[in-house]
Amino acid sequence: MRLLLPPARAGETVGPDAGEAVLRELYAYPTGRWLRANMVSTLDGATTGPDGLSGSLSSGPDRRVFAVLRTLADVVLVGAGTARAEGYGPAAPPPVFAARRAAEGRRPAAPFALVTRSGDVPADTGLFGGDLGTLVVTCAAAGASSLARLRDLAGADGVVAAGEESVDIPVALDVLAERGLRHVLCEGGPSLLAAVVAAGGLDELCLTWAPVLGGGAAPLVPPGAGVRLRAAHLLHDEDALIGRWLVDSS
Repeated sequence: MRLLLPPARAGETVGPDAGEAVLRELYAYPTGRWLRANMVSTLDGATTGPDGLSGSLSSGPDRRVFAVLRTLADVVLVGAGTARAEGYGPAAPPPVFAARRAAEGRRPAAPFALVTRSGDVPADTGLFGGDLGTLVVTCAAAGASSLARLRDLAGADGVVAAGEESVDIPVALDVLAERGLRHVLCEGGPSLLAAVVAAGGLDELCLTWAPVLGGGAAPLVPPGAGVRLRAAHLLHDEDALIGRWLVDSS
């Protein structure tokens, strides 16, 4: 894996031995609250591969960065539909990452926060078993019966009701921050990313361009959700480009 940007570090190699420390430094969260989105897309902007899933666009280098991003996060924000389609479930983090998080007084893996307007979450995936701390972020439109079912599933404190007709992203982020979950990793999908952008909640985008043409299906962000960003760094490995862009607030 080789750094192409920033210019002062162009050509630097992020090898497998000391690479984890370098990646942690490159992707370190700033002090305070911060929402980073992590997505993968084809060169023409599609977020799913031929099988209709984003996972098929991933690669070894992308998964390497993905693991570091999850290690650094306090919570992983993901749409319930994406969690269902992509087969989210409990997964043991690499021991070195789990040990590092434990030394920092955190869970071995960042908990998930599933976002759903309807209250329909994948309940049979093991995400709500054990001590995973999975949360559900929903709204009043889910209805009283759905909210009661979700509390039975995730626990009385595991349901965040934010908003009336739709999930109020800023309110949800405020609640997560009050619980000490200030460093948020949003893994999409595109609809959730668009909602985060529209709400002004995005601080940075981490994007992997897979060396694939996808025909433009399932665009990264729907039209009308534009925001200007500036490059922080860009990595290259196995024909994939892995970048980090910060929202330009000027």
